[in-house]
Amino acid sequence: MRVDAGSGPALTALTLGIETSCDDTSAAVLHGQGRILSSVGSSQTALHAPFGGIGPELASRAHLANIRPVVAEALRQASAGLDQIRLVAVPRGPGLIGSLLVGINYAKALCYSRQIPLLGVNHLEGHFFSPFLEHPKIEFPVLCLIVSGGHTSLYFARDFGRYELLAATRDDAAGEAFDKVAKMAGLPYPGGPVIDKLAGQFDGAGHRFALPRLSDGSDDFSFSGIKTAVLYALAREGWQPGEAPPEDPRLMPILKGFQEAVVEQLVTRMEGFIRRRPPRSLLLCGGVACNSLLRRRSLALGERLGVPVHYPSPALTTDNAAMVARVGAFHHFGRGRSDSLDLNADTAWSLEAAGP
Repeated sequence: MRVDAGSGPALTALTLGIETSCDDTSAAVLHGQGRILSSVGSSQTALHAPFGGIGPELASRAHLANIRPVVAEALRQASAGLDQIRLVAVPRGPGLIGSLLVGINYAKALCYSRQIPLLGVNHLEGHFFSPFLEHPKIEFPVLCLIVSGGHTSLYFARDFGRYELLAATRDDAAGEAFDKVAKMAGLPYPGGPVIDKLAGQFDGAGHRFALPRLSDGSDDFSFSGIKTAVLYALAREGWQPGEAPPEDPRLMPILKGFQEAVVEQLVTRMEGFIRRRPPRSLLLCGGVACNSLLRRRSLALGERLGVPVHYPSPALTTDNAAMVARVGAFHHFGRGRSDSLDLNADTAWSLEAAGP
């Protein structure tokens, strides 16, 4: 995808971003600290679809095959050569260990051969920065929900690099729950977009699923109970995957109710923290931030409480290298930090530890 080729004199001060933390191979070229010259991705959805989820070994092998042509295409679309790249930014965690290592080692090889500075960034900090690619004047402090297939966390940040974890999932991530429910129902992978579409087409009332209440009174998220309740609801309806179309009246209320329960939990937690610690901006990041109901409910919450809501366009919501380049160029390299070629992966690297 060519985002903004720009014009004028030859470009310098370019950052090459590489993203291989999970299942999509992505590369992007960023000019300065914000203008996207190119953003290229290679999806592995078809590879993992038969299994209803990501196979880590399959993902890392696919990255090995895809990373070189993806990076070459990103440079071509940006009309840039490696001699113009002043920084290579790549996630060192969190993520799948094999996938992370493919990106890290490719980036290290580029930096060694071309004598380019290397910077390992936090994948979640990349998501945090993703709304800033299109909305650079977002005001702090911010409340940020990062919600995807691997993460569901709520953060409060007074500035870049000052991240405080307020709530996290105790079990499944929200996107993971969507995928598992879709698999139970015999729907295609990934499940989030499919369930969102089907639920939006159904005009009737959704099945009512109870929201979880954690025994210790925590504000953390939990989705495993809702997932189990869906399993029982499908059994009560006698649903057998593949015996009827997804638009069957036995299935549609369950899918709609499931989506409503997931979104209600997310929005309820956001509202509670907004009232306790009022931010000046609310951010939605990660693949599940594309969910249409979550966006509508979050915008309504922001309007009701007087907090502007920001989220990236769909191409920048899922894992992408533009957000990696942005956080590397703006937050770290712009403040004098780079890494040595001893850089290694850290699958459990927290966002709170990613600050300067």
